[in-house]
Amino acid sequence: MLGRLTRRAFASFDYDLAVIGGGPGGYVAAIKAAQLGLKTACIEKRGTLGGTCLNVGCIPAKALLNSSHKFYEAQKHFKDHGISFDNIKLDFPQMMKNKEQAVSGLTRGVEGLFKKNGVTYLKGAGAFQDPNTLTIDNASPIRAKNILIATGSEPSQVPGGILPIDENRVLSSTGAMALKEIPKRMVVIGAGVIGLELGSVYSRLGTEVIVVEFLNRLAPALDLEVAQSLQKILVKQGIKFHLGAKVVGGEAKPDSVHVKIEPASPDSKNVPDSIDCDYVLVAVGRKPYTQGLHLDYIDVSRDKQGRVNVNDHLQTLRHAHIYAIGDTIRGPMLAHKAEEEGVFVAEHIAGQGGHVNYDAIPGVVYTHPEVAQVGKTEEELKASNVPYTKGTFPFMANSRARANQEMDGFVKALAHKETNQLLGLHIIGPDAGEIIMEGVVGIEYGAAAEDIARTCHGHPGFSEAIKEACLATFSKTINF
Repeated sequence: MLGRLTRRAFASFDYDLAVIGGGPGGYVAAIKAAQLGLKTACIEKRGTLGGTCLNVGCIPAKALLNSSHKFYEAQKHFKDHGISFDNIKLDFPQMMKNKEQAVSGLTRGVEGLFKKNGVTYLKGAGAFQDPNTLTIDNASPIRAKNILIATGSEPSQVPGGILPIDENRVLSSTGAMALKEIPKRMVVIGAGVIGLELGSVYSRLGTEVIVVEFLNRLAPALDLEVAQSLQKILVKQGIKFHLGAKVVGGEAKPDSVHVKIEPASPDSKNVPDSIDCDYVLVAVGRKPYTQGLHLDYIDVSRDKQGRVNVNDHLQTLRHAHIYAIGDTIRGPMLAHKAEEEGVFVAEHIAGQGGHVNYDAIPGVVYTHPEVAQVGKTEEELKASNVPYTKGTFPFMANSRARANQEMDGFVKALAHKETNQLLGLHIIGPDAGEIIMEGVVGIEYGAAAEDIARTCHGHPGFSEAIKEACLATFSKTINF
């Protein structure tokens, strides 16, 4: 194992590494680089560190999901556990205050980590003046031997300029997490992760949530069998879906929004002509944010989706000392993917190689029940003509799930038909986002499904469903 690098002084460079963007990928890269002995600066224009994820994305969304789920459970299910009370009330401003406290505490924590590890924090918008020189607002430029682009992404608009986001009545995820009132009716455009999570928040609080999705299924990144199960569960919770439908027009008024819809294909059924609502949440995806960096000045190329083109070492194609990570490049737009790439870049610059296994990156949807997956979906294996076996196990047959009355969902394990190597693990059920890590470690180390099935699991535990699903890929389950 290589030791720490000795800090190097370059007469022509202010820093060994300058990171543009203080989100999950950027701040992790900066900290790791500093730990490896590189003189490091991180440039962030927001005024607080943590990027979209910490400030207006993952963290506030999970705080609201947690709070709204507690309210929903108290309303609907506490009596099943022998807990009863009268006149439950919702304090929406307090719920939002709790969310803000979670965000502010974590952003201050990142700033503290910068001080602890010796990272220079430069506030302002960074832009290239030349391949080694960055301007930061109107301050004096800095020069860096290596530069990392980690500027993240921004919400996409509805194509065609229809219902542009104004954060008043037509909202992005940012606006949806800063409302001052609980909507009576909300239309969510897009049935991806953001739409389903925030739709769940407001549905639990009493909003009539109507999801309009262009495709004939929700959550296209999920295994189809899991996605179909999730839809059924969310419908039971009160969310309405119009799949195979597209938004073709609309008008935002001072106190309402009119949304025009039509079928997206001849197979689409029961698609209304229009919907009137209090608010619209536009959740049609995100796009790389590289505006203002002046990438064209230094010939950093991008693809048709606006993603920075990089090689296998995450270096831009023309400049080996300029790297890009996270939402600005190919791959899933996930905070933990950006973090792994940030560490990869820091270690590569320090001469230590680095490692990211893109087949072992989990994805989680924090609805209730949660959905989590890693590896290949069944559809991907079929498309690639990979021979596979499938094992499933329902949570209704899991002791812990039955004791907790959280029996919706199942575990699905996919293994190579000839070698039994674990190729994919898909979970819809309690604590899916936590127990998925068993599959992540299995895929990272090339485990067979049988390895997991023959590993002792604590009883009673949700993870026993994983053991049984893996067992079903080569034998028979014990408890179902």
